[in-house]
Amino acid sequence: MPEPIRLPPQPDACELCGRASLLTRHHLIPKALHDKPYVQKRFAKSERITATLWVCRPCHNQIHKLFSEKELALTYNSREVLLGDERLRSFVDWLAGKPAGFTPRH
Repeated sequence: MPEPIRLPPQPDACELCGRASLLTRHHLIPKALHDKPYVQKRFAKSERITATLWVCRPCHNQIHKLFSEKELALTYNSREVLLGDERLRSFVDWLAGKPAGFTPRH
């Protein structure tokens, strides 16, 4: 019997901005693309399911504002690569200094 696939546990703070706040699970390989052949060729099923980040809602919204689902799957599919994008990095750095309950207006 195959090993069950386990999702990473939820941390105490956003994995991007580091604020302690309500967290949402961001799928680094968007779930909507899991059945696409170009995604299945690149990533094993267990990787497609477990490649996630726990992020606060403002960080999650910013990720999806900046990148298409396809860009997320093919390019921005790790924490390091996401934070390597100057647009996201500057947002995360700005947000990191805000209180836990703060939500940007946009």
